[in-house]
Amino acid sequence: MFGRLAEPIDPIRTAGLIEVIRSFSEPIGAAETIAKYIGKLVVELCAALETRGQGVRRADLIVYRVDNTLQSLRAGTAKPVRDAHRLTKLLCSSIEKIDPGFGIEKLSLAATMIEPFEEKQSISSLVEEMIVDVTPLLDSFGNRGQRMYRLAPVESDVPERNVQRVSAVSAKLGQSWPTRWPRPSRMLARPERIEVIALTPDHPPASMTWRGKRRRIKRGDGPERVFGEWWVRTSEMEAVRDYYSIEDEDGNRFWVYRSGDGVDPTTGTAKWFLHGIYG
Repeated sequence: MFGRLAEPIDPIRTAGLIEVIRSFSEPIGAAETIAKYIGKLVVELCAALETRGQGVRRADLIVYRVDNTLQSLRAGTAKPVRDAHRLTKLLCSSIEKIDPGFGIEKLSLAATMIEPFEEKQSISSLVEEMIVDVTPLLDSFGNRGQRMYRLAPVESDVPERNVQRVSAVSAKLGQSWPTRWPRPSRMLARPERIEVIALTPDHPPASMTWRGKRRRIKRGDGPERVFGEWWVRTSEMEAVRDYYSIEDEDGNRFWVYRSGDGVDPTTGTAKWFLHGIYG
């Protein structure tokens, strides 16, 4: 309980775990030697995966040192993989994290996440372009700690709700981006309060003050009315926003909105916010 004595435990192992092990009569420590045996373990692991028709999504390398301490490396992939060269490259890209200490006496490589592997035959065509597989590049970035994703549309009229992050290799969800009104290329994380001079209820702002700077508006377009989603929150039963695309004297273009319809106080506070910036 106090941690004064070592208490080895036998962890619960996943049934049917695919694991390959290499023990050494003499401890190893050179990076080149470690990389060589990682490559051999990966070949054995891929052979075991092939017999089961599986591909690896996550592989864990456990390093057993002679001083009874453990280290580990993890390689993840965007889709099932059974390419020995690719897995070896992913694992060896982090080999500098291994501290061999007084030597390594055993290496263990386990496929801790596997999925069915589907082999697709590439067919050349005179009319169709070859599809380039970018997942090796995504895996390389992902295993360096960079989160890779893409943006996908969601069926919602509220701007901050109509986008979501999905896996970089996920299939298309079927929704399409709204095309009725132009959308800015940059959306603020949170709409920022602005001071505005405008004729209500339907005119775009004549000027606005944002982050302490007053801007005269040369032209504007709108309003685009966005209604609240009562099925999300009952408080949005009557809420609306009126969005405007505006351009100042310097040619900067912004996406702003007024909370409410400018007439009925129950629809919003009539305060103005900047929500996006056009590139």
